[in-house]
Amino acid sequence: MTEALCSVEIPGVRARARGKVRDIFEAGDHLLLVSTDRISAFDVILPEGVPDKGRVLNQLSLFWFERLASICPHHVLESRVARYPAPFNEHRELLEGRSILVRRLEMFPVECVVRGYLVGSGWKEYQQCGSVSGVALPAGLKKADRLPEPIFTPSSKAQDGHDESINYERVERLVGVALASRLRELSLKLYSSAAQQASANGIIIADTKFEFGLHGEEVVLGDEALTPDSSRFWLAKEYRPGSTPPSYDKQYVRDYLETLSWDKKPPAPHLPAEVVERSRHKYLDIFRRLTGRELQT
Repeated sequence: MTEALCSVEIPGVRARARGKVRDIFEAGDHLLLVSTDRISAFDVILPEGVPDKGRVLNQLSLFWFERLASICPHHVLESRVARYPAPFNEHRELLEGRSILVRRLEMFPVECVVRGYLVGSGWKEYQQCGSVSGVALPAGLKKADRLPEPIFTPSSKAQDGHDESINYERVERLVGVALASRLRELSLKLYSSAAQQASANGIIIADTKFEFGLHGEEVVLGDEALTPDSSRFWLAKEYRPGSTPPSYDKQYVRDYLETLSWDKKPPAPHLPAEVVERSRHKYLDIFRRLTGRELQT
């Protein structure tokens, strides 16, 4: 098995920031985003990375950015390393297939979550109050049921870095009424289009998360798009309402961690080799099923 790349070092260049997965570098007027093989769960970075994970995230995002561009412009300017500015164009072996040159955006402080199925934290909230993020749902729904129509269930970042579910009125207060409406409209359109395309390949997108920013006055899709880190993927042939089908995304790692007596605070426990390899297989498998091609390595 190939080795995981958990940190990117470029001689003479200091990273502007290192997120849970991506290392960000200044590139003149633009930014270079490099997807590492780091994996996080419950907002904690795990000690082991998953080989090829960063390439899957990067290349699957590019796949969706291209196919959804008619709905919303995206932030990607270039993905071919040879066309990057110096000194990044000198590091093709390191960056090819796992990096993108992007526009700088003024990111909105909102994670735009769309749910098409009742699962995860949405299911837990529905059991308690019959709604999700303030969106009332019909009574009697079962776990993993398909919703009558996709719903917009945004979240914000609390000061401790954990996702915090918020209602639509809070989004209006954060970004303004007009932009809140635009974010909801774009999120639902992007999800519906992607879900239809995935369905043709036997894949259900149960839910997903988008992030947007402003480039001038234009709302632009940023970060990543419809990856196993930001979405929940199921095989249609394995789907049965009332129970959660096997996931082809990061949920597999979360499920393993839930079997441990871990308080979900740093430091995170080590992942066994078989969990790492199984995770890698799931990332590669969903990439092939969605795109119909092999990962560029």
